[in-house]
Amino acid sequence: MPVSLNERRSALLDDIARLRRVQLRVPEDRDVATVKANLEKELGETVSRRLAGRFLGVSHTALGKWIKSGDLPVVFNRKGRVEIPVSALLDLHEAVEAERSHGSRSRHLLEPAMIEGRERARRMTVDRTEPGSGDGFDGHGPAGRRGLAFHQVIAKRLTRRMVDEARQRVWTLRYAGKLDPRYADEWERVLGEPLDNIRQALVAEDQLSQDLRQNSPFAGMLSEPERRKILEATR
Repeated sequence: MPVSLNERRSALLDDIARLRRVQLRVPEDRDVATVKANLEKELGETVSRRLAGRFLGVSHTALGKWIKSGDLPVVFNRKGRVEIPVSALLDLHEAVEAERSHGSRSRHLLEPAMIEGRERARRMTVDRTEPGSGDGFDGHGPAGRRGLAFHQVIAKRLTRRMVDEARQRVWTLRYAGKLDPRYADEWERVLGEPLDNIRQALVAEDQLSQDLRQNSPFAGMLSEPERRKILEATR
């Protein structure tokens, strides 16, 4: 019996989630990133709310609640319909699975992750100063300020797991042709450094660092409330 499009997309989501778990166990395996890139290309960058709810194991109503509250990022497709970014969905799936593994039987499995993201945003401080240190770097306006503020937050909470995820993302983007090889090479070099060196590179104000931040493998590592707070502070 032929598989429907929705069934195929659901299977792709499940397989991508499995590969993500494999990546955490074997972060040096480039082949995993290659296979994952192929599956992500077939799936696309967003999915419908219905498919997102099915993947997370939550109701359409529960998903709508978090969309309305601004805790879950959404995009509009070419038909004007609301869809969920796959990258955010995978993060939530991991949080939901963690809740289930702890024995939670609550119908509100998304709630802990959403509350945590909101709390991080409340505690987060955003540097509102203009980037620049007298070396000719001007931050390239609002985009430069946002990029710097985002990576300042990332640098403060950087862990080895985040670095491993970023490196895998570089490999995936490189294979998919979505990251200039020059930036991919430089990101691989940076991510191979000790954590303190990576933190410094993330917030440096030279032109290369600015370019790297605009092509960052750390995109999506902050919650939606945190992202919104940075956007508001760097307008």
